[in-house]
Amino acid sequence: MTKKEEFIEIYRKEIHREGADKLLAWLEKTDFFTAPASTRYHGAYEGGLAEHSIHVFERLRALCGLESQGKAALKGPSVETMAVCGLLHDICKADFYAVEMRNRKNGQGQWEKYPFYVVNDQLPYGHGEKSVYIISGFMRLSREEAMAIRWHMGGFDEAVKGGSYALTGAYGEYPLALLTHLADMQATYLDETKEEQK
Repeated sequence: MTKKEEFIEIYRKEIHREGADKLLAWLEKTDFFTAPASTRYHGAYEGGLAEHSIHVFERLRALCGLESQGKAALKGPSVETMAVCGLLHDICKADFYAVEMRNRKNGQGQWEKYPFYVVNDQLPYGHGEKSVYIISGFMRLSREEAMAIRWHMGGFDEAVKGGSYALTGAYGEYPLALLTHLADMQATYLDETKEEQK
């Protein structure tokens, strides 16, 4: 099963709210399933974004205390909420990257061209807030889901460099926001490899 097929299988199984089918149809028209998760670091390869999104969903489900059979714990978000936050937190990266050719020396010391991912942001609306904006155009998010997706970058978000009372408030009021950030970090640093620097 490809990562695209796995993503779609989880999405269809877990996300049932109005508009979910339209959002998935939109995703399939973008490069979401072939895009990298980053330009040089985690998931910096074709399909890395879909793979990362699956990892975040799996990590979030584990952090929220769910069993592998998908039964909800006594407290905590629904599996649908975890699927929305995990699978869609980085939807802002759909149609976000482009490929350029660069030069490098190969093992024999000869110059060769190789493809390199670059950012080509056509909707410069931020990161987490851009994901919330895109999702909200198709289906409704709960406030908790919106907070979790908005703040999943934590202190790595350019908007909060140096600290943010809003980030602290979001994590204090909405535990799912902190758990989504932790799931994102676990997926990035424990499940995915950094592309070898050239």
